[in-house]
Amino acid sequence: MEAVKIVLELAVVLGAIVMGTRSSGVALGLWGGAGVAVLVFVFGEDVGSPPVDALLIVLSVVLASSMMQAAGGIDWMVTIAAKLIESRPKQITLIAPLVSFLFSVGAGTSNILYPLLPVIYDVSYKNGVRPSRPLSLSVVSTGVALACSPVSAAMAAMVTLTDVPPYDFELIDIIKITFPAAVVGIVLSSIAVNRLGKDLDDDPEIQAKLKSGELAGPGAASKTELVSTKTGRNAALIFLAGVLAIVIFGLFKGIRPEAADGTPMGMTPIIEMLMFVVGTLILLVCRPNVADVPSSTVFRAGMVSAIALFGLAWLTDTFISAHSELITSTVGDWVNAAPWIFALGVFLVCVLTTSQSTATRTIVPIGLAAGIAPGLVSGMWAGAFAGVYLLPTNGSQIAAANFDLSGSTKLGSKLVDHSFFLPTIILAVTTIAAGALFGVVLG
Repeated sequence: MEAVKIVLELAVVLGAIVMGTRSSGVALGLWGGAGVAVLVFVFGEDVGSPPVDALLIVLSVVLASSMMQAAGGIDWMVTIAAKLIESRPKQITLIAPLVSFLFSVGAGTSNILYPLLPVIYDVSYKNGVRPSRPLSLSVVSTGVALACSPVSAAMAAMVTLTDVPPYDFELIDIIKITFPAAVVGIVLSSIAVNRLGKDLDDDPEIQAKLKSGELAGPGAASKTELVSTKTGRNAALIFLAGVLAIVIFGLFKGIRPEAADGTPMGMTPIIEMLMFVVGTLILLVCRPNVADVPSSTVFRAGMVSAIALFGLAWLTDTFISAHSELITSTVGDWVNAAPWIFALGVFLVCVLTTSQSTATRTIVPIGLAAGIAPGLVSGMWAGAFAGVYLLPTNGSQIAAANFDLSGSTKLGSKLVDHSFFLPTIILAVTTIAAGALFGVVLG
């Protein structure tokens, strides 16, 4: 009878995820909360703990980054990123993904990629590089970047899971594994992706477009104009200084304020406080129009992530808490025998929900409860984030295909025949492998 009850409860959890994914956005949170109600009122389980700490980190970071965007800070960061991409045009399949990755790490969001897409297309096409190569890998690279950013929603969820006894695995412990693993993964993936698809001169579709006049020659590729301001520069520098401060406090426990028990304060409240300070400094120095903040793309995306995180994380915590012994004994044996099963779980939830923070709160607690070391968890967790781009449904994938006037970047029609499928698999495998290695060595 107990087994039947567990199966039915698991069906509720999976059903809530599926239904939320079908509607996307805030619906993920709504279905998650409804699932909690079913587990509590129908099956009589004790209510789990909502991810309050993670939500507070997300809210503080979203507020600060939205202030930066309203002041023009993201526009300034994009102009710098564009100059870096244009500096090495022949190596754009490597440079563009690395730059996209680094700036997504700094900003804590993959939204920074959108204005870079036409730049990547222009530079690649002008220099005879098939645009789908740098465009596809740049998009996928921003996914794993969120596992390396001190100010991403996914990292907020991760820190609140690992920076507690008995793990005591802090922000900097995670980053020292995920960051080098992602860089290694991107470098290795660029070598493979640079061989995907036919060269422009050998592609009959592109050559037909050139002959018909539908597509201009490489020399006529348009120059993308990007605008930045001094105010935007100041806002971006203040925000990045805040990110650096978070890293410094993570590295050096001795400079943190003391908690009530005399030990160094945890990173969760420090991140929250520093982000509020950053937002306030941007307000005082750059004087953005505060009324623009709620309508900014960063704010809207952040609020949607917070709602999805709230509902689904609450649901999974309720289910896992009710059956922790079974999960530890059963799933733990599977994961310990083949740790890649954990990475596959994170990858699949990313595919289904297109949310790294949701995948974190759903699968990471299971991996930790199963006895996987936090270092190994962190390394595989980062690479699995590429899964958000396995299906051609993400906004940045659609935008990349639209900006590619040559038509080399395709969304496909069979779910697996699009330009992002193989780069997603390649980056996931290489980063998971590198992350597992770094996790064992450095964890």
